[in-house]
Amino acid sequence: MTDPIASVPPPEAPLSPDLLRRMHGYWRAANYLSVGQIYLRSNPLLDQPLAISDVKTRLLGHWGTTPGLNLLYVHLNRVIVERDLDMILIVGPGHGGPGIVANTYLEGSYTERYPAIERSRGGMDRLFRQFSWPGGIPSHVAPETPGSIHEGGELGYSLAHAYGAAFDNPDLVVACVIGDGEAETGALAASWHGNKFLNPARDGAVLPILHLNGFKIANPTVLARIGREELTDLLHGYGHEPWFVEGDDPEMVHQLLAATLDAVLTRIAEIQRIARTGADDAARPRWPMIVLKTPKGWTGPKEVDGKPVEGTWRAHQVPIADFKNPEHLVQLDTWLQSYDAHELFDSNGKFREDYASLAPTGHRRMGSNPHANGGELLVPLALPDFRASALAVPAPGAVTAAATAVLGGYLRDVMALNADTTNFRLFGPDETASNRLQAVYEVSGKAWIAEIDPVDEHLDRDGRVMEVLSEHLCQGWLEGYLLTGRHGLFSCYEAFVHIVDSMVNQHAKWLKVSSGIAWRRPIASLNYLLTSHVWRQDHNGLSHQDPGFLDHVATKTASVARIYLPPDANCLLSVADHCLRSRHYVNVIVAGKQPEWQWLGIDEAVRHCTAGAGIWDWASDPDGTPDVVMACAGDVPTLETLAAVQLLREYIPDIRIRVVNVVDLMVLQPQSEHPHGLDDSAFTALFTSDVPVIFAFHGYPALIHRLAYRQPNHHNFHVRGFKEEGTTTTPFDMVVLNDLDRFRLALDAIVRIPRLRDRVGAETQRYWATMERHKLYIAEHGEDLPEIRDWRWSR
Repeated sequence: MTDPIASVPPPEAPLSPDLLRRMHGYWRAANYLSVGQIYLRSNPLLDQPLAISDVKTRLLGHWGTTPGLNLLYVHLNRVIVERDLDMILIVGPGHGGPGIVANTYLEGSYTERYPAIERSRGGMDRLFRQFSWPGGIPSHVAPETPGSIHEGGELGYSLAHAYGAAFDNPDLVVACVIGDGEAETGALAASWHGNKFLNPARDGAVLPILHLNGFKIANPTVLARIGREELTDLLHGYGHEPWFVEGDDPEMVHQLLAATLDAVLTRIAEIQRIARTGADDAARPRWPMIVLKTPKGWTGPKEVDGKPVEGTWRAHQVPIADFKNPEHLVQLDTWLQSYDAHELFDSNGKFREDYASLAPTGHRRMGSNPHANGGELLVPLALPDFRASALAVPAPGAVTAAATAVLGGYLRDVMALNADTTNFRLFGPDETASNRLQAVYEVSGKAWIAEIDPVDEHLDRDGRVMEVLSEHLCQGWLEGYLLTGRHGLFSCYEAFVHIVDSMVNQHAKWLKVSSGIAWRRPIASLNYLLTSHVWRQDHNGLSHQDPGFLDHVATKTASVARIYLPPDANCLLSVADHCLRSRHYVNVIVAGKQPEWQWLGIDEAVRHCTAGAGIWDWASDPDGTPDVVMACAGDVPTLETLAAVQLLREYIPDIRIRVVNVVDLMVLQPQSEHPHGLDDSAFTALFTSDVPVIFAFHGYPALIHRLAYRQPNHHNFHVRGFKEEGTTTTPFDMVVLNDLDRFRLALDAIVRIPRLRDRVGAETQRYWATMERHKLYIAEHGEDLPEIRDWRWSR
């Protein structure tokens, strides 16, 4: 790591008296608008004496972090104008929503997005009334907020999003405000390491600003109570050079913050200049950051009911709340009047030009920067013909292959085709090669700016494969990358993708809400490849076995959620190509990495995946009513189903079987519930109206019932899947433990076919005898029975 440029104490007064006056006025205006949003439903400029009827009945929102955010917005505006910066702002303390709304209103970008909220008295009235109001806007930074790429409902993701936004955006500066409460989360703690992956020669810059206002909703924050020396050591250890701005005197803080911003932005520009001229290509820079320490709820009430508020946890939400006390109305009026709104806004409610002219113009305004509305910048991927990567499958079950290894070749070509546009990256927690995707290393290494040892492989400062052992970081980076108009794929062990359950919640909500906002343009889909899955984690055991992410995503809104279970490599290629072309979805693909039998040629695979589900005629009996429908979703369930079909034909030669394979899990829902859902006639054409259905499913059985419960013949569905039984054992014993094995599926069919009732006793005995033989064999030999290991499809 390079030594930092010596930190020279900033000049005491970089702002001229007039500029200081105007910036302070701008800050007051933003604070006034913020308080007005929280409290007022009418009388926005206090032209009439404040009355209780002017105050909202339900007081919602968060004041404590807002004045600090307003201060930063004003100062970032100054450096954007003076340095002509391309800058976006990511707000970690998301409940500072009124401040970001206020600032985008002052700069004009809010009115451009919402013309009814004009820059006038009437517009201000509507601005105030809509905040935390039925049919209005949320209290936090949200998709409705211009300039936001960051859903503020949950803390911890700001800095990961910031790095994701900066990757491959060489001219972009991402200012990221990190709340000191947010800094206590695991996701944020890992995110400090993003600077080891940011290449100053080809990426943009991230400016972390730790907003150290001391308190959460009811407690002090950890980082505010460990002292400056320890905090400096911590941040220095993360690879940053912290610059402290501290105080409660506005004039002093204005000057110190302005000087510090000038210093750190000069340092960032120097880091990039050195990297881009090749003067010190091998060195990892120590990036600057700012620690802003100001009082929580600054400029708000000092005390309420004799208790301190400003600078305490009591300022976190609504400092004055109970207006049954007449004195509280007087306090609110005093608070609002302290900002001298009539000095800042003219008689028509328009922000006076003396102050308004400080803001950037056009796309330089942070509320109008296209990077914060990534769909405006989205360039479609150049995608290769996935058929060129296809496996030759001369007949079902004729060849074996590792599906993800085949996909790796396709992703290699995707990365190669988009090398010049630099808009595609592959993300994963230390598992790219483990998941058989290593072909991508033929065209790109793994991004890495830290030290490199001779034993290392594929590490590259210009790498486009993002590996770090933090699912939070992979998810956050990819989200930031997508939200700023690029494309990517997240490959993960199936069991451990649960680590980002909450993050996908927030992203899915962002997609849902933004799809209903006319000015928000669709972004590339969030694509997951889940592999090393439950049925082939027999070597790692129960800790690595959990298919429940499917249940989690299936609960998300139908306009967003998509789940695919390709049964083989060619279906995986077709599904992956579709997902990379799609927009504004959460796509989950589950595919194994171990060699398995292949079923469909590429043309058949495309037709099958396009339909989402279909009858496999080559495995089924000719037209007519079957005795049983053997259905499957997932690669191992498909294998076991086909093996069960062979057993049934051996046991009962005259049996009539229909095999149905489901790739797109959402087709099981009614059309009224999901756009991919099947109507009654289409569902019946697959599953019949009255025949028993034995459904072998990759995940938890209840999900199939939940999706299909309103479909015809659902009462005849019998689903087998994972039932939380696992250990270190053989591959086949894993399915046996969960009753998903071929012998159980065959017995299930016999039990449920009415004409075979007289055979149930004998077949049950045969089943248990087979299970005993299986258990004895694996206990003695440590591997599966030869008839299992050597099985192959035949008709």
